[in-house]
Amino acid sequence: MAGPVKKTAGKIAKKAVEKAPDEWKESLKEKAQEQSAKKIEEKAQSKVIKAADKLEKNKAENADKVHNRAEQAKEKTQDALLTLRDKLKKTKETGDIFQSKLESSRGNDKKIKGIHQIKGVSDIKGISGIKRASNIKGPAEVKKSSDVKSLSDIKNH
Repeated sequence: MAGPVKKTAGKIAKKAVEKAPDEWKESLKEKAQEQSAKKIEEKAQSKVIKAADKLEKNKAENADKVHNRAEQAKEKTQDALLTLRDKLKKTKETGDIFQSKLESSRGNDKKIKGIHQIKGVSDIKGISGIKRASNIKGPAEVKKSSDVKSLSDIKNH
């Protein structure tokens, strides 16, 4: 029913405009242009305001996200640095222990031998101390697998 009423009202308005004096037509045209310009301007302003609000909202959300991610990155970096510091500390301690072991093992070699530790002429083997062919072991004197002690024999002794 709204369709036929609207059409009829439109036809009546056209006939009224046709029969109206020219001054009224000009005045109506100007008012219609002003109103349409005003509506277009209001729609554009409302769209601009909505876009500005949306932009402001997105800006605030992004600022929060960036701040949160920066905090997370800072925490992760601090954790990684602390872990690295602990590992380096352990490595340094291990290196120090290793260094001290090396120094202590080399320390014995660096000692100057005393007079009793130096070999004398009597310590040098003479011709009688050198093995001869008769002193060398033969195949019968070489140890066999049965002569080797087992693990249980070693524990008992």
